[in-house]
Amino acid sequence: MSSPETPPDPPIRLVVVDDDPLVRAGLALMLGGAQDIDIVGEGADGAEAESLAARLRPDVVLMDIRMPGVDGLAATEALRSRPGAPEVVVLTTFHADEQVLRAIRAGAAGFVLKDTPPAQIVEAVRRVAAGEPVLSPAVTRRLMAHAADRAPDDRSARRRRARQRFGELAEREQDVAAAVGRGASNAEIAAALHLSVATVKAHVSRVLARLDLNNRVQIALLVHDAGLLDESGGPDGGLP
Repeated sequence: MSSPETPPDPPIRLVVVDDDPLVRAGLALMLGGAQDIDIVGEGADGAEAESLAARLRPDVVLMDIRMPGVDGLAATEALRSRPGAPEVVVLTTFHADEQVLRAIRAGAAGFVLKDTPPAQIVEAVRRVAAGEPVLSPAVTRRLMAHAADRAPDDRSARRRRARQRFGELAEREQDVAAAVGRGASNAEIAAALHLSVATVKAHVSRVLARLDLNNRVQIALLVHDAGLLDESGGPDGGLP
């Protein structure tokens, strides 16, 4: 007797939020062609994003940063503070490191430019829905470097706070978090630490829960803030 076929995964429920109706139409046309993505709603500002998310319960919100009224940053912070929050991909036309950092710290799972090729935006939505951040290691390094350029007193206070939080983790959780901070995938972490991929995923989930973080990018920023990466990208030997 043949085994029953595995039912296909339900489509990704997506809400698109941008104040420009032409941009929304273009994104809807681009993303609507993907069979595994279902655009369930569109909004023109952050306030609409919140009401749409509450009513439609999307998996992902593609969110413009600069909008009148409630902007994308405030909306991201509000959305990610709710139970059962959707993932948020920040969409913008420019590189604005401080704004992107704020979005990531608020819980956004990634950042894409509006002039990103359509196929890459579609892939970004898929990756975020699967629980993967969409910031490339190069972009992550740039953002972390920007965070490091702050005033010395600010860096020192941030490091103390980050190290205190990092110290709340068990030793193996610290190992996994540090590897996430270096940009390693679950498979790479598993190979380096002689663990199964499933065990690595469980450790990552515990790190997120214990530190009240939203995604792997936030783990990476915490590891960087704690000063646990040297210039070559490796661990500095742990907390002193």
